[in-house]
Amino acid sequence: MEDIKGPLLPNINYPADLKQYKEEDLEQICQELRQHIIDVVSVNGGHFGASLGVVELTVALHYTLNTPYDKLVWDVGHQAYGHKILTGRKSAFHTNRILHGISGFPKISESEYDTFGVGHSSTSISAALGMAVASHYKGEKDRQHVAVIGDGAMTAGLAFEGLNHAGIENSNLLVILNDNCMSIDPNVGALKEYLTSITTSKSYNRFRDDISNVLIKLSELGPNAHKFVKKIEKSIKGSLLKQSNFFEALNFRYFGPVDGHDVKNLAAIIKDLSAIPGPKLLHCVTVKGKGFALAEKEQTKWHAPGLFDKITGEIKKSVPEKPQPPKYQDVFGHTLVELAEANKKITGITPAMPSGSSMNIMMKAMPDRAFDVGIAEQHAVTFSAGLATQGLVPFCNIYSSFMQRAYDQVIHDVAIQNLNVVFCLDRAGVSGADGATHHGAYDLAYMRCIPNMTVAAPMNEEELRNLMYTAQLENAGPFSIRYPRGNGMMVDWKRPFKALEKGKGRKICDGEDVAILTIGHVGNFAVEACKELNSEGIHPAHYDMRFVKPLDEALLHDVFKRYGTVITVEDGCLQGGMGSAVLEFMADHQYNSKVIRLGMPDEVVEHGEQAELWALCGYDTAAIITTVKKIAVGRTTATVAS
Repeated sequence: MEDIKGPLLPNINYPADLKQYKEEDLEQICQELRQHIIDVVSVNGGHFGASLGVVELTVALHYTLNTPYDKLVWDVGHQAYGHKILTGRKSAFHTNRILHGISGFPKISESEYDTFGVGHSSTSISAALGMAVASHYKGEKDRQHVAVIGDGAMTAGLAFEGLNHAGIENSNLLVILNDNCMSIDPNVGALKEYLTSITTSKSYNRFRDDISNVLIKLSELGPNAHKFVKKIEKSIKGSLLKQSNFFEALNFRYFGPVDGHDVKNLAAIIKDLSAIPGPKLLHCVTVKGKGFALAEKEQTKWHAPGLFDKITGEIKKSVPEKPQPPKYQDVFGHTLVELAEANKKITGITPAMPSGSSMNIMMKAMPDRAFDVGIAEQHAVTFSAGLATQGLVPFCNIYSSFMQRAYDQVIHDVAIQNLNVVFCLDRAGVSGADGATHHGAYDLAYMRCIPNMTVAAPMNEEELRNLMYTAQLENAGPFSIRYPRGNGMMVDWKRPFKALEKGKGRKICDGEDVAILTIGHVGNFAVEACKELNSEGIHPAHYDMRFVKPLDEALLHDVFKRYGTVITVEDGCLQGGMGSAVLEFMADHQYNSKVIRLGMPDEVVEHGEQAELWALCGYDTAAIITTVKKIAVGRTTATVAS
């Protein structure tokens, strides 16, 4: 258990404990809570800036609301560390994001205070509205429903859909807009400019302080007074802002902007708003990384900095003794610029992940040809399709798990029209400590069933470069390339481009008894397994499939004619993945070999380090060795071909 500093926080385990203190104590509690987050994250890692920015809001919400009866829904969830500490998980917070420890995101199965499991952006309004409508149906008129959503998350289509529906339901819903001008990277788009115009309008800010107080008092006089004042308020607000209020146009009562770091004022406002019926939006202005100077100054860098010295602010990086392979994402970023320099048709698109995906390299080198479209994966895909209809070659760079949000657009807007959009899916396979919401488990399965789609995965950096080169050639069509989080295998990776034949795999080594078929980076696990097995006199064959669609049928015919047992290995779900494709081929061509599939099981895989999860799921180097030995037991060097 971590040492918890301060006179107040050690005594607070649940919101009921928090409520025992006076309003005058809330600022001290906020200081202690912020310091505890800094203490733990500095030595254990995790998301950092987002939770620091909402400490006061978190304390005010749990101080005022009757949680968990009142429903508090956090958006994305990396802003919910303070919430976890105040809701029974203070003593376990040091296990955050560690294998078998607590999740880095709210999770229904973990606590009754986690009302909705999150990890992906922009779900809070729809979820909280569903809860509010359910409460109304059940006659629970005293129950509050609050969605806390960042201004970056508000750019997603789902958030707008939730607002649009909530405006006509008249449900007891409060949306708190946490406005810090940041998601991971700085926010982009017209909504950001609109919110900025509100927060910088001096006349409007003076007015809203007065009107908020009057409105709350007059609302107590009955529905007619409430309706009359609302009309006056809307008219004056629109005049002061020189435009209509977007949220009020959707039938939300808009309050703010307010200082998101004034905990006593926030508590009073939330209490007052609880008495006003119907959908409401409270606009809070906060600073991401609040209370840690370096995190306030460099917000992208300190979103999830890893381990750091909380005194000096030095981020701890291990210094290798020799050059290391680069991250796959950086190979993508540099290669894209290299390709774009030679092919003027190439453009880059990312939905709010320029740093996380290394699209920022092209955005810096070619700002007129690279686009951050905000947290809007569906738009990113259809925008890419529009570019492709005009002869451009868009590289649409999205995390594998985020691409799930745009699946219809991939099918309807790209594949059916056979457009040359290149999907570069980062974080494919197990993603590590972000856990179930971020694992790129399904892209091999959901992409390979789409007509016209080419589905590939590189085994190393050189293959990633060559697949990207191949994907932008004439008539390449829809093309999906997936690669994992983390480093590759090659220090000397920047080699001349070579076009790869679509649907053509390669033999890594010949052997007897058993053939190992791999796709993507996990092929390197098989290489290491074969080395160890060879030293013990066991010689499996190894093939890198490269493509799940189209399959290398010539290679598979050769494999099934020669080997009675085939092992498939993939960093993705077993249902519908590469192993399933191999089984389908075997059945279609009436082979009767034994096929053993290694990959992610049909269950929700928890969070942990990548190596821990590869082992847990049973497809790391050790698991491959064990599987082969069960088949080839008893073989000796003398009886096996080298």
